[in-house]
Amino acid sequence: MKAVCVMTGTAGVKGVVKFTQETDNGPVNVHAEFSGLKAGKHGFHVHEFGDTTNGCISAGAHFNPTKQEHGAPEDSIRHVGDLGNVVAGVDGNAVYNATDKLISLNGPHSIIGRTMVVSIGIQCRCYCILLVLIPQH
Repeated sequence: MKAVCVMTGTAGVKGVVKFTQETDNGPVNVHAEFSGLKAGKHGFHVHEFGDTTNGCISAGAHFNPTKQEHGAPEDSIRHVGDLGNVVAGVDGNAVYNATDKLISLNGPHSIIGRTMVVSIGIQCRCYCILLVLIPQH
């Protein structure tokens, strides 16, 4: 399965996030590219709801169906939606590549229909209105 999230945000921030899951219960490969960010680290998360009517506030908290503590992507105990940080260079561009064992494109940990957020502190920098599956031929 494949999914994509086209992200837009404040002050010209843009991004595209692509997800690939080869088997139903397998890990998900995540590849993201961003532009227009301030240099430095930015939080990268999947949020509960696919609702951005009031910006990031209406997207809810980090996606956390197992009610775990916040953690890093490599931690076994963490929110499903905790994807770590993207790091932007002085040119404002960032590339993120990871293989994640907790998120899924199907089942109870599915991120489909949720909101992706890139933030700095509590400020939302860009978000995806809706994460969608790409039809397979």
